[in-house]
Amino acid sequence: MKLKLIALAAALVATASAQAQSAKLKVGLMLPATGTFAALGTAIENGFRLYVTEQGGKLAGREIEFVKVDDESDPAKATDNVNKLIKRDNVDVLVGTVHSGVAMAMAKVAKDTGTLLLVPNAGADAVTGPMCAPNIFRSSFSNWQPGYAMGEVVAKKGHKKVVTITWKYAAGDESVRGFKEAFEKAGGSVVKELSLPFPGVEFQALLTEIAASKPDAVYTFFAGGGAVKFVKDYAAAGLKKSIPLYGAGFLTDGTLEAQGADADGLLTTLHYSDALNTPRDNAFRLAYAKTYKLQPDVYAVQGYDAAQMLGIGLAAVKGDVSKKAEFAAAVEKAKIDSPRGPFSVSKAHNPVQDIYLRQVSGKENKLVGVASKSLADPARGCKM
Repeated sequence: MKLKLIALAAALVATASAQAQSAKLKVGLMLPATGTFAALGTAIENGFRLYVTEQGGKLAGREIEFVKVDDESDPAKATDNVNKLIKRDNVDVLVGTVHSGVAMAMAKVAKDTGTLLLVPNAGADAVTGPMCAPNIFRSSFSNWQPGYAMGEVVAKKGHKKVVTITWKYAAGDESVRGFKEAFEKAGGSVVKELSLPFPGVEFQALLTEIAASKPDAVYTFFAGGGAVKFVKDYAAAGLKKSIPLYGAGFLTDGTLEAQGADADGLLTTLHYSDALNTPRDNAFRLAYAKTYKLQPDVYAVQGYDAAQMLGIGLAAVKGDVSKKAEFAAAVEKAKIDSPRGPFSVSKAHNPVQDIYLRQVSGKENKLVGVASKSLADPARGCKM
């Protein structure tokens, strides 16, 4: 009798597990749908959905059901929004977001609840630093990475004195810190660090300050609508002709149409370029353009690769997201076949990847070369 009960219990557990794995996988998309980062959120979602579509709408045999929340790029609303997805909508996986402040709130809740979180953009260093966890992964970059790579580039160009300018928030601060670390290590000096509150775009007083400082160059971090306005204002102030402008790649990614000729010739560093011209990237760009009637950018690639990483982990655990250690081990071992070029994932779950030097030509960020090969974020503070 006892043996029969044990066998029955085992059968029930196996049946429940099989049912859970064959049920739809609920993916909570917490991305900006309004405000300065709205276009970035759309591109990330498009990229994610494209990969799922390519797999027949299923990952590891589980059909994907999407639940969406507009995070409004507002850190004050982030905790409530993510808790709604987990507690009200019972999502299995969280995907988000663009704004680093919002991503930090998402990471805290994910860490506290053990919910699987894939970060397809926000580069907040702490996500794969002090906040690192076995269930948190990033498919994009750390803010430190493009900044550090550009610090090396600007130093090699012989510039000695640089002014930096960004929004006063985590992404901007960390990008500037990465730049400063590499630039000063190479003997350069950051003579002034300028900033304005996010998402402010009143640049005139700061541009006057740059002109008065007469640096050899300017390094900047802006994205979305703010990047468009900054590039146009920088050129209108006459600074483009006299003081070279360098930036993290978000300055010119997804923004070139609006920036027009004012962006021409700008050099930026990023883990993607519009003209890699590899078979993998060409196939991705064609599929994306056919599906959405748009050209993809770095945000679309990051969304696509977030779905790839989810697929790799789910395949290893046969769709059972509760097996977090096995999921993590599979992603850590994987070489991800990305449109950006193959990359691996560090122990802190941040991409180890090439950072490219790109130059704006017309409406493309043309590849100049590799600024930093297989650059790994230092993951300072990660105790995993």
